[in-house]
Amino acid sequence: MENLEQYVIEKAAQAKKAFKTLSNADTDLKNSALIKMAEALIEKKDYILDANLLDINLGKEKGMSKALLDRLLLNEERIESMAQGLKQIASLPDPIGEINKMWKRPNGITIGQMKVPLGVIGIIYEARPNVTVDATALCIKSGNAVILKGGSEAIESNKAISEVISSACESAGLPKGCINFIDIPEREAVNILLKLNKYIDVIIPRGGGNLINFVIENSTVPVIQTGEGNCHIFIDSDADLNMGVEIVLNAKTQRPAVCNAAETLLVHRDVAEKFIPMVSKMLFDLNVEIRGCTDTLDIVKKTIPFHNSKLVLADDKDFETEFLDLILAIKIVDSIDEAIDHIYKYSTKHSEVIVTNNYLNSQKFLKEIDSAAVYVNASSRFTDGFEFGFGGEIGISTQKLHARGPMGLNELTSIKYVIYGQGQIRK
Repeated sequence: MENLEQYVIEKAAQAKKAFKTLSNADTDLKNSALIKMAEALIEKKDYILDANLLDINLGKEKGMSKALLDRLLLNEERIESMAQGLKQIASLPDPIGEINKMWKRPNGITIGQMKVPLGVIGIIYEARPNVTVDATALCIKSGNAVILKGGSEAIESNKAISEVISSACESAGLPKGCINFIDIPEREAVNILLKLNKYIDVIIPRGGGNLINFVIENSTVPVIQTGEGNCHIFIDSDADLNMGVEIVLNAKTQRPAVCNAAETLLVHRDVAEKFIPMVSKMLFDLNVEIRGCTDTLDIVKKTIPFHNSKLVLADDKDFETEFLDLILAIKIVDSIDEAIDHIYKYSTKHSEVIVTNNYLNSQKFLKEIDSAAVYVNASSRFTDGFEFGFGGEIGISTQKLHARGPMGLNELTSIKYVIYGQGQIRK
């Protein structure tokens, strides 16, 4: 596209202009826009599915993995789910204008903290077209204008979705520019967005480690780091092993290409001889490749004589990798302390799980693991804004400043101080 920089700047300027109106829109108007967007998705589902098919076919031609194709795929059920998500967010309390607390000073002035929108939010994301809807819905409800830059692999799907929801939003009475989609695949558009701190208040990248690191290293706009999930499950010596198998299978295989899927399994040596054959056989049946430590491989080879070729010796790189595929690294550890040390070394601070019936060990794990979500006896797949009751999420923050974990409406707000006086002056 000619004059790409001008095109991106115009989108950003349009968003900044729209924000002035959107930030002061009442709750009923914002909710009406969300409902109209939900209705439009259902009404235009065939148009969206046709666009998605173009992306799917191109992905297949490029040799995209089954897991990534699943992230890209839309069907009637997934579109219905996106529409329901919009309606759920419309039903949630509006945080904007809420006063958190007020206090009175000795001089008589009263000070309060009021929740306000962040401003213009840039979302840079890969593959999953549902992000276009989820991120937009949360931004609209929280009074933030949004600029969306999806990946080239989902360009047709995202163009169709953004067109449908933008039109619906405007029909509800919100200004043009509340929702802005960069409808070109060029990577250079990202470079331009990252420098527009005059117009954009925060950038949120959603995708793999390469994308996130690129944004962090090149942006002059503040960045909320999200997404990369090298998630661990630790099977303690006091674990319910059947429960452990179910949790591992769910966390690894339900949707392997998402950031809350498990990538590494740590097994206490006291239960390894029993647990590893139990879980490995079922993993093999589900076509999962195991990359195990030497002890893990010895147990599998000894107990599963007809194991397939999906068994390889792990190295350090495997333990630091977010596979986003049907691959699981396994290591046997001698203690809960060794498991915690391993997680500290390799974790991306997303989601970690302990399976145990030992209360003291569960509390030790909860206290010492420094990740956004820490589980006792549940799958890491629950680290999700919808599952947490937020109606959706704009991303899962793995940093500590401002927001951490699934980011819903409250995480898309800042504060301003409001002060009431009766003519006081400072002496």
